[in-house]
Amino acid sequence: MCVIVLAYSEGLHGKWMFSEIRAVFSRRCLLQNTGLEVFMANRTSVMFNFPDQATVKKVVYSLPRVGVGTSYGLPQARRISMATPRQLFKSSNMTQRWQRREISNFEYLMFLNTVAGRTYNDLNQYPVFPWVLTNYESEELDLTLPGNFRDLSKPIGALNPKRAVFYAERYETWEEDQTPPNHYNTHYSTANSTLLWLLRIEPFTTFFLNANNNKFDHPDRTFSAITRSWRHCQRDTSDVKELIPEFYYLPEMFGNSNGYHLGQREDGSMVCDVELPPWANKPEDFVRINRMALESEFVSCQLHQWVDLIFGYKQRGPEAVRALNVFHHLTYEGSVSLDSITDPALREAMEQQILIVGQTPSQLLIEPHPPRSSAMHLCFLPQSPLMFKDQMQQDVIMVLKFPSNSPVTHVAANTLPHLSVPAAVTVTCSRLFAVNRWHNTVAPGYSLEQAHHLPIEMDPLIASNSGSNKRQITDLVDQSIQINTHCFVVTADNRYILVCGFWDKSFRVYSTETGKLTQIVFGHWDVVTCLARSESYIGGDCYIVSGSRDATLLLWYWSGRHHIIGDNPNNSDYPAPRAVLTGHDHEVVCVSVCAELGLVISGAKEGPCLVHTITGDLLRALEGPDNCLCPRLISVSSEGHCIICYERGRFCNFSINGKLLAQMEVNDSTRAIMLSSDGQNLVTGGDNGVVEVWQACDFKQLYIYPGCDAGVRAMDLSHDQRTLITGMASGSIVAFNIDFNRWHYEHQNRY
Repeated sequence: MCVIVLAYSEGLHGKWMFSEIRAVFSRRCLLQNTGLEVFMANRTSVMFNFPDQATVKKVVYSLPRVGVGTSYGLPQARRISMATPRQLFKSSNMTQRWQRREISNFEYLMFLNTVAGRTYNDLNQYPVFPWVLTNYESEELDLTLPGNFRDLSKPIGALNPKRAVFYAERYETWEEDQTPPNHYNTHYSTANSTLLWLLRIEPFTTFFLNANNNKFDHPDRTFSAITRSWRHCQRDTSDVKELIPEFYYLPEMFGNSNGYHLGQREDGSMVCDVELPPWANKPEDFVRINRMALESEFVSCQLHQWVDLIFGYKQRGPEAVRALNVFHHLTYEGSVSLDSITDPALREAMEQQILIVGQTPSQLLIEPHPPRSSAMHLCFLPQSPLMFKDQMQQDVIMVLKFPSNSPVTHVAANTLPHLSVPAAVTVTCSRLFAVNRWHNTVAPGYSLEQAHHLPIEMDPLIASNSGSNKRQITDLVDQSIQINTHCFVVTADNRYILVCGFWDKSFRVYSTETGKLTQIVFGHWDVVTCLARSESYIGGDCYIVSGSRDATLLLWYWSGRHHIIGDNPNNSDYPAPRAVLTGHDHEVVCVSVCAELGLVISGAKEGPCLVHTITGDLLRALEGPDNCLCPRLISVSSEGHCIICYERGRFCNFSINGKLLAQMEVNDSTRAIMLSSDGQNLVTGGDNGVVEVWQACDFKQLYIYPGCDAGVRAMDLSHDQRTLITGMASGSIVAFNIDFNRWHYEHQNRY
C-alpha cells in the first residue's frame, strides 16, 4: 500500500505521526473528488491530491479510524471520512446546536464551510463568510438599528436594485449557445479575491507575487479601504465578492506591518494600511464590532437565508434563477469530468478556467434551512444559555462554610449534567479537598423543582467530619512553597486532582473518590510551582502543563480513558512529556494552556510572559509596560486574547500576536481572574473581598458585587455561565448569580 502511494510523491515532502491524526476529510480538487485533508493534534492540517477516488479510499482505510473528529457529533469511523458533504451535514448535530444557540454564528459558518469542502489549504476553495453590515460611513455604529445590516436573503449581486435588474436581463437575454446562462461571470470566492483580501500578510503576499510576475496589483485595484470595497461590490458589475473568516478574527490583515510599497492611487493617496470605517479606531475595533454584528440578533434571524444561497437549495436550479444566484457553469460540482478529457492541452485549459472562475461549495441541502430559535423564545427554556431574566434577583445565591477555617485556594466547577458527579471541587490551603455536589442542573433526570434548590451541596465526608481522611492530601510539600490556586488541577470529570509543590520535584495525581495517590510524575530539575489544564476533548483527554523553579515548563498529555498522565497504562511510572518549553530566566509562577489555539502562555517571577506552541516552539514574548514586570495570573480565551495580571493590581490585555490592546490598574491585590467562555468578559477578585466584572477588550467596568467579609482566593464559572463560585480566605465558598447577557448591548437596548 505505502509503496503504491509513495510512488506518486517526488521526494519526501513531510512526515506526520499516525498517533497525531485527529480528523480525515474527503476533499475536491478542481471539482474532482480526489483530495484528502488530514487534521493533526497540533492544530495544523495537510491536504493531499491523489490520481483518483480509488486511491483516496485506499489511503483512508490505511489511516487511523478517526472519522471527521469529535466536534460534529459523528462516529469516528472511516466511512464517515468517505461520506459526501450532504451526508455529513445531515448526520451531524451542529444545526440543532446552532438553533439552540449552543454554538455561535461564527462556529456554525465554519462548520458549514468545512463539511462543504472549503479549506484553508486551497485558495480556490477558501472558506466564505458574508458581509453583514452596510454602514461603513458613520462616526458611530448603532448595532440596534436594522438599517445598518445587510439583507442576507439576497446574494451580493442583488442587493442594489439597479444592478439586480442588469443581472436579471443579462440572464434572460443570454445568447451564447456554448455555455449555459448565468447572472455573474465572476464568483463570490476565488483564489484571486482571497489573495486580494490577505495581500499584506504572509504567506499570501508571496502567493500573490508568484501569481503576478512578482508585481503587486494596480493601486486602484488593491484592497485599500473597507468602505471602498463595500461600495465596489454594490456598484461594479464585475465584483460580487463575499468575505473570508479573517474579517471576523484577524486584525493583522488590515495593517501593512511588512512595509510593502503598494503604490499610489489615481487620487494621489498612497496605499498602505487598509482604511477602516470611521466607527473603528483600530483594526482590533473593526474585527470586534464586525464580529458583534455577526453574532447579533439581526444576523441570527436571517443567517439561514444566506446559507440557502451559498450551501443550500437556492444554490442551483430554478430557485437559484429566481434568487439571482446563478454563476458560471464551471464553478459547480459535477459540471465537468476532467478524466474524460484525453487531450492534455484541452485538459490544462479546462483546469485553468476552473481556477479563474472559482468553485461553488458542495450543496449541503435541497430544502430550506431551518431558522435559528429566537433569543426571546429560548429565555423560557430552562437550559438556555441566554438568561434574559429578572435583573432584581439577588447577587449572592448561597454561602457554604466548611468546618475547617483554612482558606479555599482552588475551585473547579465541572458542572456538566452528563458527568457522573457534577460538582464544585474545592481545595484548601491545608490541602483538604471537597467534592461538593452540583444540583442546579436542569437536564434529563432533574426536575425543575430541584433546580431551584441551593445549587451546591457540601461534600458529606467534610460536613460530617467523619471521612475527612479520604479528603486530606498528606504528602509533604516543599516548605518554601506558597500554596495558591496554581498548585492544583482538577480533571474535567472531577475524579482526579493533580497537585504540585513536592520536595522531590514531582507532581502527583490523587483520586477524589478515595483520596489515594494514583501516579507520581517526574520530569523537572527543581520543585514544580504551578500546573494548568487545557479544555478537554471528548473522552476527557487534555493537556497538562507543569511549570517549575528550574525555569522550564513541561507539556503532558492526560489520558481520559486510562486516568493517567501519558498514553501507556503499562508505563505510568515514567511518562514522557510531549514538549519542553524553555526561555524563562526565573522560577515559573503561572501558566495557561489552550488546546483550541495550540498555545501555552507562561509567566515567571520576573520578565515577560512567553507564548509557546504545544509542540514546544517559542513564538514570542508579551512585553508589558515598564511597571508590569512580575506576572501572577494568566487567562487566555479561545479567541486569542490573553489577560495577564501583574503584581500590584496591574492588568494587560494582549492579542495572541503580542500587541498590547488595553491596560488598567485596580486598587486590590488580585488573587483570581476568570474569562467568560466567549472571552468577552473578565471577572476578578482579590484580598478586598470584592468581585468585579469588566469588559475584556478595554477593561471597562461593568459591575461590582457587594463586598464579602473575606478575601477572594480562587474562582470558577459553572458550565452554563450562570453561577460564579469563589473560594474565600475564611474557608467558605460563595455562589454568585451572574448573567453576562445583562451587560450586552442588545439586552440593554432591546429587551
